[in-house]
Amino acid sequence: MAKEVVDSMAMKRALTRMTYEIIEKNKGIGDLVIVGIKTRGIYLAQRIAKRLQQLEGASVPVGELDISLYRDDRHDASLKNDPVVKSSQLDFDITDKQVILVDDVLFTGRTVRAALDALMDQGRPKKINVAVLVDRGHRELPIKADFVGKNIPTSRQEQIQVSVEEIDGKDSIEIKNLK
Repeated sequence: MAKEVVDSMAMKRALTRMTYEIIEKNKGIGDLVIVGIKTRGIYLAQRIAKRLQQLEGASVPVGELDISLYRDDRHDASLKNDPVVKSSQLDFDITDKQVILVDDVLFTGRTVRAALDALMDQGRPKKINVAVLVDRGHRELPIKADFVGKNIPTSRQEQIQVSVEEIDGKDSIEIKNLK
């Protein structure tokens, strides 16, 4: 059973607030690029870029990052299949850029760690900031988000499900009980 904790309007407000924070922290959008982690991070990154365009009157490059090969669980001997690599689409150089790395949920920190490795293989950014729609706690690595839409503390028996219109037909954040 799932319980909606954030509806479409609250999600839009959270992304707008994050966008303003990105502008303020980076003193504008010069040298800024946005990279979304597949899958839902890409759509959130595109929304942030669209809002930046509306607010600042200039477009910001948006790229897609597939971290399948960088996950620390892919070398686990108990895994039966190799990861399926989609593709990373960075049509721009990130060297000396201010990168905003976008994902839907920050949990253990392992996805962000893998994304950092993948980014470093693409170039050497001036700075990387992490933006997440939801921070649910339970970190296993010393990683923290610079921009957070919502802090939603959860138990390990719960799961956060972010739905985006582009894939799921609706915008919402739900908590599901795993037991």
